[in-house]
Amino acid sequence: MNAIPATTATEATEVTEATTTRPPVPPFTRETAIEKVRLAEDGWNSRDPEKVALAYSENSRWRNRAEFVTGREAIVGLLSRKWARELDYRLIKELWAHDGHRIAVRFAYEWRDDSGHWFRSYGNENWEFDDSGLMHTRHASINDLPIRESDRLYHWPLGRRPDDHPGLTDLGL
Repeated sequence: MNAIPATTATEATEVTEATTTRPPVPPFTRETAIEKVRLAEDGWNSRDPEKVALAYSENSRWRNRAEFVTGREAIVGLLSRKWARELDYRLIKELWAHDGHRIAVRFAYEWRDDSGHWFRSYGNENWEFDDSGLMHTRHASINDLPIRESDRLYHWPLGRRPDDHPGLTDLGL
């Protein structure tokens, strides 16, 4: 996956509640789809539910594992619960396909529970965006694999994945 410079990602994620456009916007090219995926990864690696929720439309619909939510408030609740139980969360997303207003990604993230057991969670997401670049539909399928701490592959400090850190394909995931 192509890296997006930190300044671009930071500038693009400085969005207020009043902002109605979230670049890049559809229809997506390969380059803008890759940028959108990296911006999503950066947001999720912040583990800030309020910030992440701003990338979704007010009435965004999600399927996340067996949980179905609608709207930013419900998204904030889901993400708050998620990151309260998935500690030391580090995520890598990679573009799988794109077409017009839709992007498909695959991802893997590592985390530990409060007992110190480590997991790598693998999944796929299907995203659909409105014309302003806000995601209005997200379908996620996720599987958890228990791993030994010595099998971890993501060792960067919490927060944004460094540009020189390998992506999923480079890691053989």
